[in-house]
Amino acid sequence: MNEEQKKAYKKKYKEAKQEGVRFWPHIIYKDLLMSFAIFLLLVGLATFVGIPLEPKADPSDSSYIPRPEWYFLFLFEFLKFIPGQLEWVGTVVIPGLAIVALFLLPFYDKSQVRFWKKRKIGISIMGVIVLAMVGLTVRAVATTPEMEETTVASSVREQVVQGEDLYSVHCVECHGPDGEGGEIQGVEGLEGVTVKSISSRDEMYTRSDETLAAITNYGQQDLGMPPYGLAYGGPLTKAEIEAIVAFMRYTWDDRIELPPEAVIATLPAWEEGFVPSYEVEISRIVKRNCFSCHRPGKDDNNNYLMGSYEEILTTGDNVENNLIPGDLNSYVYQTITGNPILDPDTGEVLIHQMPLTKLMKEDYIKMFEAWILNDMPETVEEAEALMATPTPTPEPTTEEATEEPATEPTITPEG
Repeated sequence: MNEEQKKAYKKKYKEAKQEGVRFWPHIIYKDLLMSFAIFLLLVGLATFVGIPLEPKADPSDSSYIPRPEWYFLFLFEFLKFIPGQLEWVGTVVIPGLAIVALFLLPFYDKSQVRFWKKRKIGISIMGVIVLAMVGLTVRAVATTPEMEETTVASSVREQVVQGEDLYSVHCVECHGPDGEGGEIQGVEGLEGVTVKSISSRDEMYTRSDETLAAITNYGQQDLGMPPYGLAYGGPLTKAEIEAIVAFMRYTWDDRIELPPEAVIATLPAWEEGFVPSYEVEISRIVKRNCFSCHRPGKDDNNNYLMGSYEEILTTGDNVENNLIPGDLNSYVYQTITGNPILDPDTGEVLIHQMPLTKLMKEDYIKMFEAWILNDMPETVEEAEALMATPTPTPEPTTEEATEEPATEPTITPEG
């Protein structure tokens, strides 16, 4: 480019700069294009990346830490420096004055100079504001405690699975794994109380989801059921109670069917030669029938925890006898088949049958038996490797080994 071309270009640039760019339609057109591009980006992010769901708003949940979106964190942090009685100044007056100042900017800043180096006052003021916003945002992230992670069901299937887990922990002890009810044993204050079935048609047909949620939330003190809602001293949030209700409805109400994509695989029926694994079959049986009592914080379980494969094998006051590979005299197998463990000296019951109110389904007991006889494989791969191996002949139980016929054991409630 020669000198004449440079001069011509500078002259044209200066004229264009003096003339400016029309707001309509040029600037509007550019803004529309950019807005549409950002809209497409947001739709793509929402569709292919998604956002994590949070639990429903629950005023009774005092563990929730309110926090605005990241672009308001600086204001959130700024309010910490303002006394409570003057909070309105920080939330209304100061932001309001800043917005008004921006609106009035064309009226009090009429300088024709646009080059940033010649606008030192404006650049300095804006620089201080931006640095303050960045600093307050960083401080807000660093000083605000992390909120406890919660699992939020994003589909019917996830809600039912979550409800099953919660039911297993909080409800099985009294209502049974299948909601069948029965006489309560081992629950302080409710010994000997008979609980009606909550999985019958009479219950599921006549009670709405709102009623079931209200019963769980408020409890039924006259019938011995404590409240489980956070607002009334219980451990469950509103979303968790809704998950339990969804589990009950989709599991026990024969008028309702899960959507095809939400169907949960059930345990296979027992077949001879099948070797179950802890990973799939045994863990689900334990979760549904045993974990309600054998979990941290529960009394009268001989410190035996059943939350994981390792806990099942390594915890409890009778850890050396609870589960022994290949031995059906193990305490766990004896108690789930209805044979309490007796003190050899006094004949007193040391460990009652498990579960206390009703024995597990026969198929579940057979799976436990096959699992023990095959050295208690943990993973599906380990179990499949044992499939071709013939199941060993069960060792005679203590009762079978005695010469005199064994009498039917008497089951007494735990004290």
